[in-house]
Amino acid sequence: MAPEQMAEGPEGGRAETPPRPLDAIDQDILQMLRSDGRASIRSVAERVHVSRANAYARINRLIEDGVILGFGARVNHERAGKGAAAYITLKIVQNSWRTVREQLRALPEVAHIALVSGDFDVLLLVHTPDNRNLRDLVLTRLQSIPEVLSTRTLLVFEEEDVEPEG
Repeated sequence: MAPEQMAEGPEGGRAETPPRPLDAIDQDILQMLRSDGRASIRSVAERVHVSRANAYARINRLIEDGVILGFGARVNHERAGKGAAAYITLKIVQNSWRTVREQLRALPEVAHIALVSGDFDVLLLVHTPDNRNLRDLVLTRLQSIPEVLSTRTLLVFEEEDVEPEG
């Protein structure tokens, strides 16, 4: 994190500065970039009715402020050879979240990791080539993590990313 994004916290430590409020133009820019991450500065500027310099500055500020984390491709997992998907819940040893998270990040099948409240501690979204690979992921690799106490697998029959209307 850049030094200008940090402020003195309690007891002399560093803390993040509070997020800047986003105005309607920033919201429109975010919606447009979520729909088309490859949109040119010119098309963004035209769509939100600002100059190209203003659009460029706003996008850079959104990146610097950590609002925009990056740009990427939306993938059809089935066409990419990862036709089996599942949500997997994990119960983990208390206070082991950071350790478990690092081990989960190393698994290429994992698309999303969330620490949650409720009957389980962690929710994963995974994509594998088939059910045999899914079984291996759950029974061999996830359950071999010492801090994982139990797992539950929910097969995904169909999925769709919800994109903003553009």
